[in-house]
Amino acid sequence: MPITVATTPYGGAGTSATPPYSGIFIPQIWSGKLIEKFYNATVLAAIANTDYEGEIKNFGDTVNIRTKPTITILPYQVDMPLVVNRPSSNLVQLTINNANYFNEVLDDIMEMQSDINMLSMWADDATEQMKITIDTAVLATLDPGVVAQNKGLTAGRISGDINLGTTGSPVALTSTGVLDTIVDLGTVLDEQNIPETGRWLVIPPWCAGLIKKSDLTNASISGDGVSMLRNGRIGMIDRFTLYSSNLLPTAVEGTQNAFRMFAGHPHGLTFASQITKLETIRSEQTFGTLLRGLQVYGNKVLDGIAIAELYAVKG
Repeated sequence: MPITVATTPYGGAGTSATPPYSGIFIPQIWSGKLIEKFYNATVLAAIANTDYEGEIKNFGDTVNIRTKPTITILPYQVDMPLVVNRPSSNLVQLTINNANYFNEVLDDIMEMQSDINMLSMWADDATEQMKITIDTAVLATLDPGVVAQNKGLTAGRISGDINLGTTGSPVALTSTGVLDTIVDLGTVLDEQNIPETGRWLVIPPWCAGLIKKSDLTNASISGDGVSMLRNGRIGMIDRFTLYSSNLLPTAVEGTQNAFRMFAGHPHGLTFASQITKLETIRSEQTFGTLLRGLQVYGNKVLDGIAIAELYAVKG
């Protein structure tokens, strides 16, 4: 039975038909396993930086992030006096303002089992449900943070003529044109001087299918022969590491669903998450033991020029 992940305060209706799983739970060790498996499953760990994760402890924490200043470069001539500049940068705050939990009961009348593999199964399911909930929520927040030059019908800071689609006029992707569109996304980031190393692109599975049907060979897509991981990695194209996800935001365009796909660099997005509580307590409503966990997280677009957006339908 899938573990239910809730975003409402504790106290809702309990689950039924609880399977007979039990065992000895050590919160500190279990919490570590859970967060490790969460990162193996989520695309966010691949596309965002998690530099500030160790600084959060509880829901409501605020992490102050110092951004890099822009250094002024000036011409120099012999014997000229030097102009002194004092670099300054904005202070960005990352607020841990989201929390999800799971709360499962182990009835005493059920058969008791202590097989550690059962705990691994619980962790796998809990992390999968957390992934769906958190990935969906975070990916839905990216659009407002993308600068106008990196999306829409006239994208490109310098060129200004790259069509990445917009509401009412999505790009129609086909197997013959999908690679050109990926190159266009790379051009948009190039014109913003975004580093080439570490670039990522998140696409829906149908778009990944179009790529595989295109003129690009499978070997060129993967590049390294590494099999697809649980976080959806499918290979590299034009300096992008591609990730497939069913959790991208969508909108209805006519008779089709249009998808907001995102490309960028980890510098543009920060994400922090912690399992802050994991405990077993006796249930007050039934003869059983409750296993419950609380995961808090926060995310923020740190630099909108480091993320590009494609709004597209299947052509």
